Amino acid sequence: MLNLRNLLDNLRRRKPDSEDFLLTDDQLPLHVAIIMDGNGRWAAQRHLPAIAGHREGAKALKRTVKVARKTGIEELTVYAFSTENWQRPGEEVEALMAMFAELIDKEVPELDEQDIRIRFIGRRTGLSENLLERMEWAEKLTADNRAMSLFVAFNYGGRAEIFDAAKAAVRNGALNDTEDDFKKYLYAPDMHDPELLIRTSGEQRVSNFLLWQCAYSELYFTDRLWPGFREEDFMAAIAEFGRRQRRFGAR
Repeated sequence: MLNLRNLLDNLRRRKPDSEDFLLTDDQLPLHVAIIMDGNGRWAAQRHLPAIAGHREGAKALKRTVKVARKTGIEELTVYAFSTENWQRPGEEVEALMAMFAELIDKEVPELDEQDIRIRFIGRRTGLSENLLERMEWAEKLTADNRAMSLFVAFNYGGRAEIFDAAKAAVRNGALNDTEDDFKKYLYAPDMHDPELLIRTSGEQRVSNFLLWQCAYSELYFTDRLWPGFREEDFMAAIAEFGRRQRRFGAR
């Protein structure tokens, strides 16, 4: 069993000029975003239905939320269901929606106990009233929590978010204002830009995820399929982030 506290302490003690340097106290990212990819392939490799992979993926998310909170991450955003995912087989989509509602009922009270706030970003159109009620309940229940914010991108697309924001800005006569003013019309304007974007399963693209927010994110790709993503994998990504030099075009 991984001892997270000892691992984090060991990472922090290493010096920046050593070959195995990973991070110092001030190098933890404030916000980590994750494209949770590979559920279907994980299931296919085991000759299981796709929903079995999604259920294992939910377990991986629970592990990741816990390790992120213990590590000191303040914001975690995960890509749960994209606007393109509606193109999947109807049976799979229906099972996903039922599983998502079930997970809200089961997991949100535990998130509340951990002082974690949950927020859903994405379009609410096309979702059932039952699911919308659960989402609103979860957000209301955890609204005052402060240990970490968990943003769940559901029925989300980066282009859709920018398009929706642009329409809202036009309606309010704010399209010619600054970028900071435009950001007020995004789904979660108080969200910080992710310093680190993790994608599992070996694919190396952002897949329409947080296109505005990830303009300067460090990208980390792993071959690990999402259901097999462990605490050690998360810490490896954090360690790699600690090695990066973030210049933002300055030099």
